[in-house]
Amino acid sequence: MTSPRYPAKPRPGDRVAVLSPSSGLPGLLPLPFELGLSRLEKEFGLRVVEYPATRKMGSTARERAADLHAAFADPEIKAVIASIGGDDQLTVLPYLDDELIRANPKPFFGYSDNTCLLHHLYGLGIVGYHGGSVMVELGRPGALHPVTVDSLRAALFTSDEYELTPGGEFNEVNRSWDDPATFDEAPRMTPCEGWTWHRPDRVVDGAGWGGNLEILSWLLMAGRETAPAESHRGEVLFLETSEEMPPAEEVYRILRNMGERGLLRQFPALLMGRAKAWDIGRPAQLDTAGRERYRADQRAAVLRALAEYAPETMAVFDVDLGHTDPQVVIPYGGRIRVDGPARRITVGY
Repeated sequence: MTSPRYPAKPRPGDRVAVLSPSSGLPGLLPLPFELGLSRLEKEFGLRVVEYPATRKMGSTARERAADLHAAFADPEIKAVIASIGGDDQLTVLPYLDDELIRANPKPFFGYSDNTCLLHHLYGLGIVGYHGGSVMVELGRPGALHPVTVDSLRAALFTSDEYELTPGGEFNEVNRSWDDPATFDEAPRMTPCEGWTWHRPDRVVDGAGWGGNLEILSWLLMAGRETAPAESHRGEVLFLETSEEMPPAEEVYRILRNMGERGLLRQFPALLMGRAKAWDIGRPAQLDTAGRERYRADQRAAVLRALAEYAPETMAVFDVDLGHTDPQVVIPYGGRIRVDGPARRITVGY
């Protein structure tokens, strides 16, 4: 397919849509949502417009599609930002008016279940932005993380190249969003190593494709990815896993199935997000050593699949592009340059 085009960017003072194409959690947990909205207005200088289903739990797929149509069709709306993810955005896709969206391209920001819409926009020839949800990144307790805000600001307002850099700290432990005290101080960060490189012997420059691994597997199972595997040749695959913590064997099986489809070998480079290994909804949590084992097992599973189906692919692990904090924004369908010898990753916003 031809390379997707970048939609025009907003400027401070513009109106942006905040939608819930997946879950209406803003209605149940307003504290991080209101904080995120406030920061969009005060720190980014944008004017927020909400839609009927933004704070509605249990909204229908048709209602959420109607909100998307209203936001994309409105010439006053200059970007569309997801409140949070969920687990059923797949059901919204059949109701989308592709001609309306194609005729009114807007930058869309979201990740996790929003991989569905990002992938759909990619199929329409529109670059989207993997990252930057209102409740999580913008609603972060205490203060925005400087790495997150720098990347998000660049992705929102510029069309420049942006170099990603390895972080020296991260967090994956979240406190309750029901408790106002949660938002009084920033999360406690954990020191961490930088990226881990596999076969860094070349430079790969191509469009980004992928997203959340679990959601991508659903899209493939539901037949939402109909393009020939060869259409992805030369692209950069980027993947991350959610707080549901899929076991390493499941990660391997998903990648194996992509390999059997002839898909995995099309990507000469893979960026793998730092795996989140903690979830507030779990009654028993892994200790620090257990969380590191989870990440190590996932890395081994990815390398196993690459060895079997894409032995020439270069891979970079622990890139901060997923469910951990901080988070960098990745252009879905946009340019990614992975320079193995120089150990550099640059994205085009």
